[in-house]
Amino acid sequence: MKNDIEERVRELAAYLLEQQCTVRAAAARFGVSKSTVHKDMSERLEQIDRTLWLRVRGLLERNKAERHIRGGLATRRKYRGE
Repeated sequence: MKNDIEERVRELAAYLLEQQCTVRAAAARFGVSKSTVHKDMSERLEQIDRTLWLRVRGLLERNKAERHIRGGLATRRKYRGE
């Protein structure tokens, strides 16, 4: 069980960094909840691989800073019927 979680955490981190995607997109791709991805990246990854965690943390912080822009674009698309 522990090895499965560790493997998932590493795969999620690699996917996030490779695709530069959001937690939501990674959760959909791996078939887990956003909460699981967030916990894996913010808590478990730090214990497994601190260097990788620092890189992922930077991506998560950037995504958090940009989320209001993505939300505005989504609303715009919704009302334009796209």
